[in-house]
Amino acid sequence: MIRISDFQMKDVVNVADGRKLGNIDDIDINLNNGKIDAVIVGGSGKMLGLFRKDEDLIIPWNNILKIGEDVILVRFKEETFEKSEEVTEDS
Repeated sequence: MIRISDFQMKDVVNVADGRKLGNIDDIDINLNNGKIDAVIVGGSGKMLGLFRKDEDLIIPWNNILKIGEDVILVRFKEETFEKSEEVTEDS
């Protein structure tokens, strides 16, 4: 069993490019089946300036590849970075 506080301490790393995406701020739970639908990585503005502070990354649970002792490995597509960058530039 893992607690949300343990989850929040782990670094989230994208296996596609090795980037650290941040840490989990929250989880999205489906109340109908009690399962986690997604994890939410808070936008800290650290990712090469692509995100403002209020941008969050929503990573679907099926994109989580491995939960290790110190890290959570996810597959996060590069298009998402580009889409978020366009949104922040237009704002």
